[in-house]
Amino acid sequence: MLRELLEEYGLDDAEITRATTFHDDLELESVDLVSLSGTMREHYGDRVNFAAFIADLELDEIIALTVGQLVDHVVASLRATERG
Repeated sequence: MLRELLEEYGLDDAEITRATTFHDDLELESVDLVSLSGTMREHYGDRVNFAAFIADLELDEIIALTVGQLVDHVVASLRATERG
């Protein structure tokens, strides 16, 4: 999903690791995170709520958000819905 978003900006060859930040490394803006959130909602439904995850963060935490943090959130959300 992230690769699809990056393709729109011609960044489909960008190296992405768990430490990659959305703001500094990928230069994504808040509107891009909203787009990613919508794509995730289409894919995962109510099982992963990226918007709620972001809403709980301070501005500096959002700016420093890494791919790894997002992956951890998705995994934790999916595990939580599997349990019950």
